[in-house]
Amino acid sequence: MAGELNNSNKWCLMALSQTTKGSDVGIERISKIADELTVELGAALKRIEKISSQTQVLSINAKIRAARAGNAGRAFGVVADEVALLSKQISEVTSEMEERSSRTIADLSSITRHIATDHLGTRLMDLALVNIDLIDRNLYERTCDVRWWATDGSLVAALAQQTPESRDFASKRLGVILDSYTVYFDLVLCDLKGNVIANGRPGKFSTQDSNHSDAEWFKAAIKTHSGTEYGFQSVHRSPLVNSQLGLVYSCTVREGGDANGSILGVLDIVFDWASLAQEICENLPLSLEEKAISRVCIVDDAGLVLADSNNEILTHTIEIKGRSQLFSKTKGFVMEKVAGSNCMVAHAQSPGYETYKTGWHALIIQQSR
Repeated sequence: MAGELNNSNKWCLMALSQTTKGSDVGIERISKIADELTVELGAALKRIEKISSQTQVLSINAKIRAARAGNAGRAFGVVADEVALLSKQISEVTSEMEERSSRTIADLSSITRHIATDHLGTRLMDLALVNIDLIDRNLYERTCDVRWWATDGSLVAALAQQTPESRDFASKRLGVILDSYTVYFDLVLCDLKGNVIANGRPGKFSTQDSNHSDAEWFKAAIKTHSGTEYGFQSVHRSPLVNSQLGLVYSCTVREGGDANGSILGVLDIVFDWASLAQEICENLPLSLEEKAISRVCIVDDAGLVLADSNNEILTHTIEIKGRSQLFSKTKGFVMEKVAGSNCMVAHAQSPGYETYKTGWHALIIQQSR
């Protein structure tokens, strides 16, 4: 059903991951060539130095023999001097080549590392953007659902009539909806005082007659000006569904099902948050090696973890230097220490979909290798 990480969503993640593999191979190949060049050039310079040393030895021996030969060996001594001078020049050139090649190779290695870092950061922040975009797109549908279902005649009747029969019928109607929309824990109908008068799964969640007038979602709905608006409560352990992690969207039920009618009560829908966000975080298409050193999160503006591959939901805040600056950008990445380790932190801000935007952030935190 809508809201779950369907095959299309998974394909988007996999396609993005696959497009980066060719670039990864190219960068690895450049790095390998640089390493091979370093080894081969070093070996060549050593051979040249060895030849130079042998030439110097021959020159010294030639000078000795020339000296012993007296006047007859004088010309040979001149040749020996030239050989010695040539050997010295070869040594100087070799040393200069070694120094210059070391600098060049170091520069090449540095450039390769920067390219690899930029490529990794771009890949991870693009994956993070896909994550948060999938969440925005799926949750947009929840705002549509609650506003639509709040106009249902059975809910209007249950609040207007306040009879056991109308309440029972409303519960059955909500149950029928739940059978088709498996992403919800429950659908709950409250009167103007915040008392639950009907819910779609009374056998599973015994919430009828409980009061939720102090709930954030209830107060937000009551403050709306029409049935075209909705209330919301972010990720929390909802008492409506036995303290399971949920998101609650709420909307006023109004007289006659009219968006501008008098308020009769509030409908709230409790979304199964883990079925969407945790699956996205835990199934990001990374290699096994990368997964072992990566953490995938959805956080709010304060860094509070809302979904997490490490499963530290609502109990941990991501603390990184310059978090506010990073979060102010649509997407980006930085190299920072996280929990004492050097990490690549890739970020993407909620892009929004249609009229909806969570305002949350997707993070992929990967330890440096």
